[in-house]
Amino acid sequence: MLAADRRRIILEAAVAHGSVRVIDLAAELGVSEMTIRRDLDRLADAGELAKVHGGAVLPSAGAGRGVEPRSAQKAVRDTAEKRAIAAVAAGLVEDGMTVAVGAGTTTLELARLLRGRRVSVVTNSISIFHVLTDPDDAESDAAGSAAVQLTGGQRTPSDALVGPVANAMVERVRCDLGFLGCHGIDPVAGFTSPNIGEAETNRRLIGSARSTVLLADHTKYGEIGAHLFARFADADALIVDDGLGRAAREALAAVVPLTVAPGGAP
Repeated sequence: MLAADRRRIILEAAVAHGSVRVIDLAAELGVSEMTIRRDLDRLADAGELAKVHGGAVLPSAGAGRGVEPRSAQKAVRDTAEKRAIAAVAAGLVEDGMTVAVGAGTTTLELARLLRGRRVSVVTNSISIFHVLTDPDDAESDAAGSAAVQLTGGQRTPSDALVGPVANAMVERVRCDLGFLGCHGIDPVAGFTSPNIGEAETNRRLIGSARSTVLLADHTKYGEIGAHLFARFADADALIVDDGLGRAAREALAAVVPLTVAPGGAP
């Protein structure tokens, strides 16, 4: 196959799916990963794609490993998968518990399921605070509904509050469960974020909880953000959606207790 034809196929795949991965392209096209990386370099130089760790995305969709996409951009991606993961996570929460819920679009779906529940929530997410305290939502005003504590701090593009104020508040609470999202999961690197402030506050949230559950849809697998906030030993469970491939499931199950939420992928 000519290089030009190979690059056309790569670009078509990126347009169809929003992103491509080196390992997948190499297997599909029957060439080495180095060849695919050179193709991505050429496409990136032409402005057709933006390279990210492990692959590439369309320029309009992409943020580098050091850049956090805005919450509004992430919220419209893979919503069925996120809701499936959230449903499994909500099943772990018992009435009377105090739970820490970190910022993220999957944890936001969990917060929607906690409305009207007799639980206490500690969060550094402005979006989650709004969902749980919306005065126009009958469930949020119901007797015995979730009591919510919002940390202070500096706001990030994903609507998280981070920094010394947030960290100091989180250090002073003790929670039964902690639920965190992530930017990337790698079987070697662990759980990562592109934002150093979010990574640090996530570490404090983990420290506040007796058990920590990570929530991540299948698109996070193989991504590595610049800042590590948890190794697999720090997580008591990981919940993913059924869009995650078999090889990835096996790799993750070897390093962390893994639950696959059914019904997320079409």
